[in-house]
Amino acid sequence: MTAFIANARMYAVTPEAEAAWRNLLACILEEADVSCAYEVYPAPQPLEKLWARSDLGCVFMCGFPIAMGLAEIVPVAAPVPAMSWAGGRAVYRSDLIVREDSPFQTLADTFGHRLGWTVEHSHSGFNALRHHLLGFRTADRPTLFGEVKGHLVTARGILDAVKSGDIDIGPLDAYWHGLMRHHRPDLVEGIRVIDTTALAPIPAFVAAPRMGPEAVGRMKAAFAAAGTEPWFEPFGKALCLAGFQPVEQGDYAATLDRDRGAKAAGYPVPA
Repeated sequence: MTAFIANARMYAVTPEAEAAWRNLLACILEEADVSCAYEVYPAPQPLEKLWARSDLGCVFMCGFPIAMGLAEIVPVAAPVPAMSWAGGRAVYRSDLIVREDSPFQTLADTFGHRLGWTVEHSHSGFNALRHHLLGFRTADRPTLFGEVKGHLVTARGILDAVKSGDIDIGPLDAYWHGLMRHHRPDLVEGIRVIDTTALAPIPAFVAAPRMGPEAVGRMKAAFAAAGTEPWFEPFGKALCLAGFQPVEQGDYAATLDRDRGAKAAGYPVPA
């Protein structure tokens, strides 16, 4: 029998959250009659290396690389955050954060100061930010910030850089942010949100093609039904989760549109 792995690294914000994901996935995979061994893959190990594996069974992947075809995968299902801004859909956005004690009240107040971003293949940490900033650029002001620090890799890297004062503003995946506020509010003390980006399709669980269409179909059905199962409620509370929606690669096309729009405008990186 072929062995496959499960992993929720992208939203395993604390050990307690990862335990909840691990147990939730075990319930869903049992319903789907699919066997996956949960594999811990902590930061800062590169997600690109994880996504390239041929034994993916049920692993979180960002929607931008799904749309780009960064790895050969099959999208399965995406979470529906139990947060008002999600509106009962499998979407998310980026919170643009600053230090609570900073003088900045609006995004425009931060122009000329220091911006941070994560990695080029991240929607929440790069593509969404760049798309949002595009509307503030003018012919007279093509560059908005005095200094930009890229390759901070993770949402936690952005959070720590803002709190330490290494950068003045940066993007946080809003679902990640909500989970962190739920599990470790102490870690997000001292920051505030001054703007948010447009909604976009949220990262999804994906499988390697060799999982096969029948098994993928069973997983899609099990994910879709999870929110109505009697065992779901404690996981929903722990993970700020309303349920899941099955997804396809085409559902992430909006991220490519935002990428093309920025590049066409001569804005390849947030600056």
